Amino acid sequence: MQKVAIVTGGSRGIGRAIVETLARKGINVIANYNQSEEKAKQLQENLGKENIHIDIIKADVSKREEVKKMVDMVIKKYGKIDVLINNAGISQEKLFQDITDDDWEHVMKVNLYSAFCATQEVLPYMLSQKRGCIINISSIYGIIGGSCAVAYSATKAGMDGMTKALAKELGPSNIRVNSIAPGCIDTDMNKQYTEEDMNQVKEETPLERIGKPEDIAKCAMWLVEDTFTTGQVISINGGWGII
Repeated sequence: MQKVAIVTGGSRGIGRAIVETLARKGINVIANYNQSEEKAKQLQENLGKENIHIDIIKADVSKREEVKKMVDMVIKKYGKIDVLINNAGISQEKLFQDITDDDWEHVMKVNLYSAFCATQEVLPYMLSQKRGCIINISSIYGIIGGSCAVAYSATKAGMDGMTKALAKELGPSNIRVNSIAPGCIDTDMNKQYTEEDMNQVKEETPLERIGKPEDIAKCAMWLVEDTFTTGQVISINGGWGII
């Protein structure tokens, strides 16, 4: 029986690459989006040309009621959820002393609360199945921290902490929980950086290149197929930030 996977923030960047990779492997994929409806429809149409069907569902995953509605729709159609990939997130660059309460709360809700909320909503179904795979897309900044990215770094470190704790709690139920912590990846999130900035990152990266969304998607696919990896934070970063 085909697996069923929800990918939050699945219309762009890393999320889009994960959706494409999983769908091409025969998984029933639900690509969640919030504001990028046009990109979500384009993704659905492009895969349709390959005779691959995906579902797209609009939901603000920082809001419990919208997450619950999305999960209910998936269960109604497929009757199960095998995989949850918590990918939705936003970046924020500000000096620490300039971060407002609203700034902090917004980043926390979109990046960290969304993962908490989506995981809680799918968990009853995974527990009843006695199997499941949860993948949190965090960041290398959750490991090494990022200057002028304190709120973002804190949320990603929080995702990694949640991953490890939840893996211990859910292991006896055959539910695996892992994080992927990307390094610098060529996505819209990094478009604000200059060519000079990106060249500097390349120089600091042993593999001498910027990562591609597909690099992260390959790791996600492996974690979906694997059966004995849990509680891990896997940093796909080309060697940038080796500690």
